[in-house]
Order: sequence, then structure tokens, then C-alpha cells
Amino acid sequence: MPEICRFYGIIIAMFFNDHAPPHFHARYGDYKASIRINNLTVIDGFLPPRALGFVIEWAFIHRKELAKNWQAAAKGKSVKPIKPLG
Repeated sequence: MPEICRFYGIIIAMFFNDHAPPHFHARYGDYKASIRINNLTVIDGFLPPRALGFVIEWAFIHRKELAKNWQAAAKGKSVKPIKPLG
């Protein structure tokens, strides 16, 4: 799972050829969640509220880059790093 960003102990990644809907994965310690790109809702998993807030804030800022990375990953191509929050 290619890592695309890391901030405040949170790791953001995408799988190649992952299932729809377009989403990314966030890990924070023992917690992990899948978050839909188009409306920034949690599809699966759980993150503590503060960590989830940081992830949503970051994703809102970088929605277009996330969508481009999703399209690349869906084709098995490399994803590009995205700037961290802060």
C-alpha cells in the first residue's frame, strides 16, 4: 500500500487496483479507516475524533490530488506524495 502522506502520527495510503468507491486509507496507531474521497465520509473502520478531524481537514485541502492519485492507482500507476497538514 503506497504511502502518500504522513503527519501527526497519521499515515495516509492508497492500494493499487482497490475497489470502488474512490477512497484512501488512514492509520493512526492501532486504528485505521477507509475514507471516501468525494464526500470525506468514513466507509469502514474507526479513527479517534481528533485524528479523524486532522484527516478530514487534510483531505478537504487536497481533494483534487487525492482524486488524481486514485485514478493513477486504479490503473496500477504510481501515486504522488501529497503535502502534510501543518
